[in-house]
Amino acid sequence: MFETLPEPKIDGIIALMQAFAEDARVGKLDLGVGVYRDAAGRTPVMAAVKAAEARITETQESKTYLSLAGDAAFLEAMSGLLLGDAAAPARIAAVGTPGGTAAVRQIAELVGQANPQARIWVSAQTWPNHGPLIAAVGREARSYRYLDAATGTLDRAGMFADLEQMDAGDVLLLHGCCHNPTGVDLSAEDWEEIARLLERRGLIPFVDMAYQGFGAGLDDDAAGLRMLTRRLPEVLIAASCSKNFGLYRERVGIAMAVGPEDLRARLAATLGVLNRRVFAFPPDHGGRVVSTILGDAEMRHQWQAELGQMRERVVENRLGLAEALRSEVQSGRFDFVAAQQGMFSILPLRSDQVDALREAHGIYMLWDGRTNMAGLNAQTVPVLARALAEVLRKG
Repeated sequence: MFETLPEPKIDGIIALMQAFAEDARVGKLDLGVGVYRDAAGRTPVMAAVKAAEARITETQESKTYLSLAGDAAFLEAMSGLLLGDAAAPARIAAVGTPGGTAAVRQIAELVGQANPQARIWVSAQTWPNHGPLIAAVGREARSYRYLDAATGTLDRAGMFADLEQMDAGDVLLLHGCCHNPTGVDLSAEDWEEIARLLERRGLIPFVDMAYQGFGAGLDDDAAGLRMLTRRLPEVLIAASCSKNFGLYRERVGIAMAVGPEDLRARLAATLGVLNRRVFAFPPDHGGRVVSTILGDAEMRHQWQAELGQMRERVVENRLGLAEALRSEVQSGRFDFVAAQQGMFSILPLRSDQVDALREAHGIYMLWDGRTNMAGLNAQTVPVLARALAEVLRKG
């Protein structure tokens, strides 16, 4: 039987991780894998997380199953973190999921259950797993323009022209903040115009929030999502705690549907059934860490301070790289790096230039030029700038 299995296509990020691990060169630089790193190159456990885990270890008395939705305290805490007071609890149906990945999948499945004809529109540059997750549940994905590669800014005209092609009932997938992979976020005016388009054309927003707190701050990063939730009758949300709580291994995610109060019970039951079909009960430990932190004033303050330091370090790397590149290439063609937000930017490089950075300089980034700004520090910023300048001079 197994000989009939087709050869799977290896995920590019996983292949890059393996190639980096096998590279014996001293001074190699990993800017591809999407994890936060401190100045020493580590992905540390946050102090607030350690404090929460210690409390859980001391007080937790059972590891038995919870509900299909997961821990109610986690769902309530995350609803508050994401939405603030934008929606009454009676409008919110939510379930825990194994990471933001499963949250995206479950929302795509929910779309199919509710409207089998709905297409899900995704920005042309997006997290590489969006497309496969949507396809895996039988949904059709369509692409809309997003990045203006020449300027490193939003292709606003192209985006809105494409969105006008959506049909009523279609779903628009938006990055809540810190767009992955471009770092190009929507402005408040962009969010308002999108809200008007959604209302006018009868479209459903689906907001993927994987980096809340890494852009302009927890509340600012959620402003677009909260505005849509206040204005529109239906909003879909997938969120992850991998980055902002550093809980990569714990797989902490949440899938939410905000709708009319009289349909909340049906939405919650449907999301629970979808969980049952895929993984049954969501993992609890990471979610309990999150709810413990968010429910304790002292721990929450500590966590927000740590998250703020992480955000500021990424901003410093962006500013430093933009300045170093301005000096090395004698132009402002990379100034956009300083204006973007979050962990990632797409540097305007051809695939052969990305290959040259890897082969000649031991600098690893994704094939499309996606660069993890958190992978840099004060010593490696000038190294990257010099290597980029050399590759660009060779054409």
